[in-house]
Amino acid sequence: MKIERFPGGGLVLTTADFFINWARESSLWPLTFGLACCAIEMMAAYASRFDFERFGVMPRPSPRQADVMLIAGTVVKKMAEPIVTIYRQMPEPKFVISMGSCANCGGPYYDSYSVVKGVDKIIPVDIYIPGCPPRPETLQFAVIKLKEKMDSLKPTRLAMASPVQEKGTRSW
Repeated sequence: MKIERFPGGGLVLTTADFFINWARESSLWPLTFGLACCAIEMMAAYASRFDFERFGVMPRPSPRQADVMLIAGTVVKKMAEPIVTIYRQMPEPKFVISMGSCANCGGPYYDSYSVVKGVDKIIPVDIYIPGCPPRPETLQFAVIKLKEKMDSLKPTRLAMASPVQEKGTRSW
C-alpha cells in the first residue's frame, strides 16, 4: 500500500490483491467437524472466555459458505468419505486445520482397524495442531498462522489442487 501526500489531502494507492486478501483473512468461516473430545475444546474457543469470534472466525453450517475446514477428533474410515465429499463442495481457496493427535495421526487409536491414520491421508491439510486435546489457545494460534499464510497468497494466481492432491493418498 502506498500513500501519496498532496496539498489538502492524501491519496492511497494499492492493488486489488491487497483488499481481497484483507477481506479473506478478516472473516474466516470454518466448517467444523467435531468428531471426538477435541470438539469440546473447539467449542470452548467460541465461548466467552476465549471469544474466537473477535478474530472474525464464525462457524458456518454449509460447506458452500465455508473456506476453512476444522477437523477435530478421530476420523474413522466410515466418516472419511463424507469428509472428502464435503471438502469437495467447499469453494476455492479452501484450507484445512487438523486439530488433535487423533486427527493428525490416529492418536491412541492408531492400531485400530477402523481409524484413518491422519486426515492428511484423505484431504490436504494446511495447519496441524498437536495435543490431546489441544487447548483453545492453540486453535487461536493456528488461525493466526493460517491468516499469515493467507496474507502471502496472490488471489490472481491461486493454484487449484491437482486431481492427485484432491483425491489424497487414500491409504485406508
